[in-house]
Amino acid sequence: MHTKIAVLPGDGIGPEVTAQAVRVLDAVARRWGHSFETREALLGGCAIDATGSPMPMETVALCHEADAVLLGAVGGPKWDDPAARVRPEQGLLGLRKELGLYANLRPVAPHRALLDIAPLKPDRLGGVDLIVVRELTGGIYFGEKQREPGWALDTCLYTEKEVERIVRVACKLASARRGRVTSVDKANVLETSRLWRATAERVVRDEFPAIELQHMLVDAAAMHLIRRPSDFDVIVTENMFGDILTDEASMLAGSMGLLPSASLGEGKRGLYEPIHGSAPDIAGKGIANPYATILSVAMMLRHSFGLETEAAAVEAAVSSCLDEGVWTADVAKAGAPTVSTVKAGDAVIAALGAGQPVAV
Repeated sequence: MHTKIAVLPGDGIGPEVTAQAVRVLDAVARRWGHSFETREALLGGCAIDATGSPMPMETVALCHEADAVLLGAVGGPKWDDPAARVRPEQGLLGLRKELGLYANLRPVAPHRALLDIAPLKPDRLGGVDLIVVRELTGGIYFGEKQREPGWALDTCLYTEKEVERIVRVACKLASARRGRVTSVDKANVLETSRLWRATAERVVRDEFPAIELQHMLVDAAAMHLIRRPSDFDVIVTENMFGDILTDEASMLAGSMGLLPSASLGEGKRGLYEPIHGSAPDIAGKGIANPYATILSVAMMLRHSFGLETEAAAVEAAVSSCLDEGVWTADVAKAGAPTVSTVKAGDAVIAALGAGQPVAV
């Protein structure tokens, strides 16, 4: 298999963690006989500094040509002025829109060796294995915005089509899991949520009758993610609710440095990135956790390239490293030794057995 991958390292620790993810891709290519062609481009703050735009047209063109996109992180204090006309986040939001990536998938499954580093008691985390499906290109983030002296306006708009397609993604995922979908809204207050709820019911009834659909208000969902997280299988929700709930859910794993994500559209091409930010306070120190970015590569192999064996092998390699105590500073237990970003990448590659090609 020969594929083209656009690599957008971005800002802060982005270049450090994406470098390790690309090394893992190379190891997968060696072991299974694939060819992954990677090309880098600018996005976010580094793109603003170099071109004045957070999403240069050269980057857009490269991503359109690519079979998948690997992203590090964008943003940082240098560009952190809410009143600024141009901001790094505009590059990421714009790229999602440009590529038609409307479904953001964030799996959460706490690792058994790290249950005691999470804010919750370990007994609350047993059996937690959920995935949040967040609608990514609609809602209040993309609605009409207006600012006048003394008031401001942000419009939340959703169409039936937008709700239908994201609910279908959730139901297809649930069909291969435990068959349960929790649709999160605020239907007791918002008209968009009432549309969301009615549309979700219709899609499940007409297209996925075997799926068990549950509705939950967003405030209740936030509570139950902490109170009884193992009850959830697939959560589907709108853009802003998903943004908030996925960060909350990430704490079930103890660190954002462990959790990947995929942003998908109608075709095979997707954008894959760790859920963490650019962490400028540790950028350049060589201590960032690359596991989330490496696991994002596993999602890329699975969802964009259909390479399930390779994806599972990458996930197993990361799991093995965590079992063996190959921990970066963000997940290490008190008094335990820590490894650098590069050493964590080395360990994953060694666990993959990249030096032993196999027949394909």
